[in-house]
Amino acid sequence: MKFKSLALAATALVVGLSAALTTANAQAQAKEQFFPLLSYRTGPYAPNGTPWANGKQDYIKMVNARDGGINGVKITFEECETGYATDKGVECYERLKSHPGVTLIDPQATGITFALTEKAAADKIPLVTLGYGLAASQDGGVFKWNFPLMGSYWTAADMLIQYIGKKEGGLDKLKGKKIALVYHDSPYGKEPMPMLEERAKMHGFELIKIPVTAPGVEQKSAWLQVRQQKPDYVLLWGWGVMNSTALKEAQATGYPREKMYGVWWSGAEPDVKDVGEGAKGYNALNLNSSGQSPKVIQDILKYVYAKGQGTGPKDDVGSVLYTRGVMIQMLGIEAVRRAQERFGKGKVMTGEQVRWGLENLALDQKKLDALGFGGVMRPISTSCEDHMGSTWARVQTWDGTKWHFTSDWLQADEQIIKPMVRAAADKYAAEKKITRRSPADCQS
Repeated sequence: MKFKSLALAATALVVGLSAALTTANAQAQAKEQFFPLLSYRTGPYAPNGTPWANGKQDYIKMVNARDGGINGVKITFEECETGYATDKGVECYERLKSHPGVTLIDPQATGITFALTEKAAADKIPLVTLGYGLAASQDGGVFKWNFPLMGSYWTAADMLIQYIGKKEGGLDKLKGKKIALVYHDSPYGKEPMPMLEERAKMHGFELIKIPVTAPGVEQKSAWLQVRQQKPDYVLLWGWGVMNSTALKEAQATGYPREKMYGVWWSGAEPDVKDVGEGAKGYNALNLNSSGQSPKVIQDILKYVYAKGQGTGPKDDVGSVLYTRGVMIQMLGIEAVRRAQERFGKGKVMTGEQVRWGLENLALDQKKLDALGFGGVMRPISTSCEDHMGSTWARVQTWDGTKWHFTSDWLQADEQIIKPMVRAAADKYAAEKKITRRSPADCQS
């Protein structure tokens, strides 16, 4: 029996080593840069998730057709449907993470991001969470593998309070006001609370928190609270069907839409088009422009849609969330290109090399213009310490038929943001027993 056990153990060891070698060889022999694309084209979040996913796919197709890939390296991708569910998102990640040439993961959901943060670090695969995810992960000294590019829910909340304060004639005029947060009852909706609570203490306004159970098709009780509390402003932290439902309930309740301000995930065409005139005056942040005039969108129409290879309807090309998907994919591809400058042009980059590229992005206006993104977004420059790289956004207002920008570019107040991020990151590091990276570590 002892001999048999030893034989079985030896067999298992050989099989395990064989599997490990097969995986290692597949990674070493990867000829294509692979992007796993987590998406949700089904369920109550599909109207928002679909254009986001289409933009990412179409940008990859365009770069392959126009440029031949990234310095000659072809880009491939595979979508995996999550339905915005955390457990399905983790399943997608586990299935796609070992694909040869794997690049990075865009979870497309804050809940999935929370679930993957430790897994991705262990697997050495960067997480790109543009405008969402864990606000504290801006701190690259602790969160080596997370990249909340271009903004977090703390920066969004800060910008909105600044903007409302300015409309009131100064932040001091917020004293005694009521500001309600109508939020998706999930990690996403709760993420802005620390910043709003900090601003409430600073300026003396009352913060009223009103949760909405996912997916948000039933909001009668939430808007009954709005009617009873009579807040001076409502901040909407919704997603998918929750946004249009909230606007319809505000209309039914008689709450002024011009007193409502949404985060940048509550300000796209699917959120307002079915409400139409009923949403007139509603405001929301936006990280990017929209429309078909930018050169990058024209290139997608030329190299992808003109050849009948578009992922979705041509009319959706250039919409708010479609353009954001294009922007996210561009940043991922430019991270690969940046990594190639250090590790070898014309080569497939590993997740660890792409992580370095994400940490050393430097897209000034000249580079954005060359990429066709002039007017679409602001320049972005990341570092070891700062994994966000940019905090700019504008307020847009719905006129009943289309969006119009009604503010200049806004920025979060770094004197407030940075200490909060540092404290939250240090707390996370202590809980997870993570050693903060030193300046020397940042060079590797």
